[in-house]
Amino acid sequence: MSNGHIPTSASEQIQIINDEKNFTPHLSTQLERWGLRDAGFNYNIVAVFGSQSTGKSTLLNRLFGTTFDVMDETKRQQTTKGIWMCRGKDMSMLVMDVEGTDGRERGEDQDFERKSALFSLASSEVLIINLWEHQVGLYQGANMGLLKTVFEVNLGLFGKKAQEGPQSRTLLLFVIRDHIGVTPLSNLQTTLTADLTRIWDSLSKPPALAQAQLLDYFDLAFTALPHKILESQKFEDEVAKLRERFVDKSRENYVFRDIYHKRIPADGVAVYMENIWEQVQSNKDLDLPTQQELLAQFRCDEISSAALGEFNEQAKSQKRPIEAGKVVQGLGGLMRSWRDQTLARYDRDASRYHNGVYTRKRLDLHATITSTLNPLFLGQLKNLHKTCLSTFKATLQSSLSPGGGDVNFADVVDKAKRECEDNFVEVAREVCIEDKDWNWEEELSLLKEELENVANVFRKDETKKMVNLIERNFKKQISEPVELALNSGTLDMWDKVMVAFKKWLEKAESSYLAKAKTFNCTEEENADSLATIQRRAWQALRTKIDEQTADTVILSKLRGHFEERFRYDDQGVPRVWKPDDDIDGAFKKAKEQTLALIPLYAKIEPQDSSLEYTLPPAPPSSPPEEEIDFTSTLTVFSETKCVDLSNRFRRDADAYYVEAKRSTVSSIAQVPYWMYGVMVVLGWNEAMLVLFNPIYFMLTIGAATVA
Repeated sequence: MSNGHIPTSASEQIQIINDEKNFTPHLSTQLERWGLRDAGFNYNIVAVFGSQSTGKSTLLNRLFGTTFDVMDETKRQQTTKGIWMCRGKDMSMLVMDVEGTDGRERGEDQDFERKSALFSLASSEVLIINLWEHQVGLYQGANMGLLKTVFEVNLGLFGKKAQEGPQSRTLLLFVIRDHIGVTPLSNLQTTLTADLTRIWDSLSKPPALAQAQLLDYFDLAFTALPHKILESQKFEDEVAKLRERFVDKSRENYVFRDIYHKRIPADGVAVYMENIWEQVQSNKDLDLPTQQELLAQFRCDEISSAALGEFNEQAKSQKRPIEAGKVVQGLGGLMRSWRDQTLARYDRDASRYHNGVYTRKRLDLHATITSTLNPLFLGQLKNLHKTCLSTFKATLQSSLSPGGGDVNFADVVDKAKRECEDNFVEVAREVCIEDKDWNWEEELSLLKEELENVANVFRKDETKKMVNLIERNFKKQISEPVELALNSGTLDMWDKVMVAFKKWLEKAESSYLAKAKTFNCTEEENADSLATIQRRAWQALRTKIDEQTADTVILSKLRGHFEERFRYDDQGVPRVWKPDDDIDGAFKKAKEQTLALIPLYAKIEPQDSSLEYTLPPAPPSSPPEEEIDFTSTLTVFSETKCVDLSNRFRRDADAYYVEAKRSTVSSIAQVPYWMYGVMVVLGWNEAMLVLFNPIYFMLTIGAATVA
């Protein structure tokens, strides 16, 4: 079964309905070859009707420069089977050659005649009725049966919406062939018009169309052509004049008036005609407005899909960078450009179709574009949020780094916040291409909260650093005064320590408060930090005290105090013990005075009660391990420790006492001076023997040398 002849040249004809009543699938391709697929509304369709062998194809070839097959005069058989189409030469015109009526090949089968009439009426703007002059006034010869079919079909097509007025008009152009001039054309026109009116009036019309007139739906035009063979030149001249009515828009009798156009864009003609023929073949009611809407839906979907495919390719180019976490500069401009180009492409091709369908599909396309771009918008906001937060952190880190100089924390934070928020708003506004549903204010609010949280973290870190620095400075400043005070071993020793402690603690607190003004710290945070400084200062003091009261250090201090009292007199002069000196009394006094220092060192207890210090309680936010039992920290030595130190000191003191006693005994046990004289007298002879005997003398010298 053939689906229609496929032409190999753009100028050839194509069989759109074959003799087996099948529609060709190649019409769309052929329209593209003819260069009419993108013509929009700038094209026209004309169809020719007439009895078989009346020269329809010949007329079309002469009139429009088409290439339809013509009848072989010797055979007198049907040449046009089905419906053929060809493009007019140098014209934006589609010409349909419809199978002739009353052909012996079809016989009594009038089904195709009705279907072809219905199809042509639904597709064409102008119907050319080709008939011979001698057939005028004859019912069959003048195709009155076919015209009656056309009128009935027209009522079926457009009568359903009669209340809204006529929906479409068609021009019936009667071409009277072999006109010899005996009967004027006006008379022929009158006869044909009367016959047409009679046929129209005889039709069974629905009540809504009872008063409808023929001219409400059809315009009638008449022309005559001389005999093609007997007056060939005149025939050609008249055909040329008739052609001008089809191509010259400036002529008053130009046939293709806008009111006739079916408003089907050229790129949808193939689908529209195929749908029409399917409806005709299935004998279903043919509602042209519905068919136009169906065509519009089909074509608008096609156009939308094509435009959307290119749009998706463009959007895909920026999808990967967004997913990778990058902020694409100018993304809003790109998205607007993609959207506008896609909608413009859709508008260009789809606006020619049914306005309701076009508008509805445009809204769907716009919604699809928006839903595709929305993830890019949200991704850009997410990446922008992260980038701004990262930039904010980096700015604070660089500004507050040790090499960043002495900066005002509040100023640094406010400036960094302002820059980040301004940058976010600028990029967010640029990427927001929809007024509705696209909202970046909420993301900005979240960013502000996170910036504030980060600033708080930095403030706490900087506060900790400041507290640590204050603590280190306090340790340096308290070290020497505490060491000197504890070395003194006087009753006001702890007074000196507490005076120094309170002095440097006050300076530390003042230093913190001065610096904290630039941190925008709350009163609660300041109170916590001051409490931390106070606890750490006290811990630093206790650490220094513990260092100065370690076993070896405190014993060294006790020995020093003892030596100062026992070995030196009141004027600080070292004592040389003599047998008559009161060593026992001095030792006892020095030992008692030194032992009295151990209870003094054992507890931090200044003489002046105003110098007493009480550590404030730890703030609620501090961890439990930082709790300090202040009362216990006032005790340096326990009683057991005091006893141990006393015992160890006594052993050291006893050693000093024994040493002093030994020095007096050695001075009492010395040899009397007169014994040295006796030794000289009694040993004189032996000395002389040695000196004057060479052998003894040399031995003495050698022994002395060896010694």
